[in-house]
Amino acid sequence: MIKVGIIGGSGYTGAELLRLLLPRADVSVRFVSSRAHAGTRVDQQFTSLRGVCELEFADPADIDQAACDLVFFATPNGTAMKQAPALLDAGVKVVDLSADYRIKDIPTWEHWYGQTHTSPEWVEKAVYGLPELHRDAIRGAELVANPGCYPTTVQLGFLPLLERGLVDTGSLIADAKSGISGAGRSASVPNLLAEASDNFKAYGVSGHRHLPEIEQGLAGMSNHPIELTFTPHLLPIIRGIHATLYARLLPEADIDQAQLQALFEARFANEPFVDVLPSGVFPETRSVKGSNTVRLSVVKPQDRNTVVVLAVEDNLVKGAAGQAVQNMNLMMGISESAGLHSPALLP
Repeated sequence: MIKVGIIGGSGYTGAELLRLLLPRADVSVRFVSSRAHAGTRVDQQFTSLRGVCELEFADPADIDQAACDLVFFATPNGTAMKQAPALLDAGVKVVDLSADYRIKDIPTWEHWYGQTHTSPEWVEKAVYGLPELHRDAIRGAELVANPGCYPTTVQLGFLPLLERGLVDTGSLIADAKSGISGAGRSASVPNLLAEASDNFKAYGVSGHRHLPEIEQGLAGMSNHPIELTFTPHLLPIIRGIHATLYARLLPEADIDQAQLQALFEARFANEPFVDVLPSGVFPETRSVKGSNTVRLSVVKPQDRNTVVVLAVEDNLVKGAAGQAVQNMNLMMGISESAGLHSPALLP
């Protein structure tokens, strides 16, 4: 039995972790913490969990975190870096769903997140939790930095092209759109139904904090410096990310549509949660809703020298909680796909 705890469990990501973990016979959720909701039942906040969750939210000061094998941090940026080291020193494994340990260069992290990092010694030890790239390292990790939602789709979409050295790494473009749940559960005017519905807008155009995380990952795939233009948008839907990625083929990259299709199919053939669609079929956000799957398609429009990759995921599952559970499975030495087999919800 794997004993787990969730710190900061009152947001959408915490609810998604519970949805995935509670039905499992091999996992025991020992606590869910929330300062704001301490003492109230979890199923009062998330009525979807009535009948499957008897837990109350606990105050972080009143729980024995070290009684767990693994703890998830579903907390705002800046919390895990203060609390995780004590757990790690006590032998508890950690999956951090915030950005605290994703970026290896500390000054870069501090610039984008506006804080002083309090546990830089663990940044170097943390393993970036994209299983399709770092599966073996995740298996032996004490601390996994769970990737962001946008970075997951963008990195997986560009991965086959960069590994093969086929594209110009100085002119990559990611045009990405996310559902409103990506903004979290806190009340704010831009997230109101009357503000977000029947609307479509870009944000973070001059610079988004996921950019350095994405560029770090892409540079590792290609062993070359990366220049990415990344523009996120807000979709008037609850769940889902759709990323349209553009890459310019190098002059020496003599590859046609059929070869690109074969390249993507071969690269992800053994990946349980990446689905390369047949040529001419394009992914939709609803095709991954509630699932841990990323769906991809690759196109070479008009047979010119630009490759377009389309990628979709559920931002709360493969983009957050599902990938965190996938990482937990690897860290605990069990089947990577355990508890993650559910197909997407349709309609």
